[in-house]
Amino acid sequence: MKRLLVRAPNWVGDLVMATPVLRAALVDPRFEDVRIVVRRHLAPLLDGPEGPEPGRLLMIERRARGGPDPELALLRAARADGALLLSNSFGSALRAFRAGIAARAGAALSRRGFLLTHKLVPPTLDGRRVPIPTAHLLRDVAGLFGIRPRALAPELSVTNDARRRTNELLARQGLAPGDPFVLCAPSAAFGAAKLWPPEAFARALDLLHETLGWPALVTGGPGEEPALRAVVGACRHPARSLEDEERDLSLLKPLVAASRLLVVGDSGPRWIAAAFGVPCVSVMGPNFPALTASSLERCIVVRRDDLECAPCLERVCPLGHHRCLTGLEPERVVAAALRLLEAERDRTRPTADSAGSATLAGGGVGR
Repeated sequence: MKRLLVRAPNWVGDLVMATPVLRAALVDPRFEDVRIVVRRHLAPLLDGPEGPEPGRLLMIERRARGGPDPELALLRAARADGALLLSNSFGSALRAFRAGIAARAGAALSRRGFLLTHKLVPPTLDGRRVPIPTAHLLRDVAGLFGIRPRALAPELSVTNDARRRTNELLARQGLAPGDPFVLCAPSAAFGAAKLWPPEAFARALDLLHETLGWPALVTGGPGEEPALRAVVGACRHPARSLEDEERDLSLLKPLVAASRLLVVGDSGPRWIAAAFGVPCVSVMGPNFPALTASSLERCIVVRRDDLECAPCLERVCPLGHHRCLTGLEPERVVAAALRLLEAERDRTRPTADSAGSATLAGGGVGR
């Protein structure tokens, strides 16, 4: 193969987890030309001095109703020899097949195995797929084409322009560079089953404010403004909604990086925090914890493990009670956050080395 296309995942978190694979593919000397195929609204996640060169990105536009398939046209025009499919959808494999790409590698999920020339079959037990961490699955799929990432930790960077715009945003919220704040991202694109109640988020932010004195900023993507308003409206202390600010993925990265703590549902910002070494508490409902069991050095996943119905992986609770999240106490989230912050202080606490000078223990981020 000389010309390789890497079809990026369609979810924020999965795309961030895929960044080590993208980097490894781009620098692999066996390929003369490597392009990343990514949905346009997700491309800002890859911006930055360490990201792919703009010419390496092929953007998938939204399909107009009744119009031609823009992704299929993109794949055909690329005339690639191989496609590494990091998206697990049936459609991504079908388009690569219809585009005439000879070698097609991916996970044999979504009943698409017959469309792949190189496939990884996830293990099963008693007829059911065994959940393995997504980051590991992406690495192993890349291995089908001999691509070997150097690590599994997500890799992101920030442009100077995005950093400047974020500093201006924080200044409008009364925060100077370096001021501590808690960032909260309460929504999730997956569906209602991943949404912790706004009152629970608000209670956790109030308790953190009482303990730490840090203000809270509440953010989310386009269309998530009602969730932001609901959380801020339920807070007793003056939490601040960013619904009137510019909110895109290029700004979310430096915003997460500037925070001292991220409180989030089971959604993409959790992986951005991992990329920048920011302590994070992730509230999980119907998901398998094994699917996200990587890059947990500064993250604690809080979930209920006493329910027979969980995890179900459904977008809407099939039983109608949603107890995996409605029964999860905010005090547990706060306790997890305080443990993380104490561990962070231990990492950055000066210690005397053999020469009597001060060093930073544990390689922490030094915030």
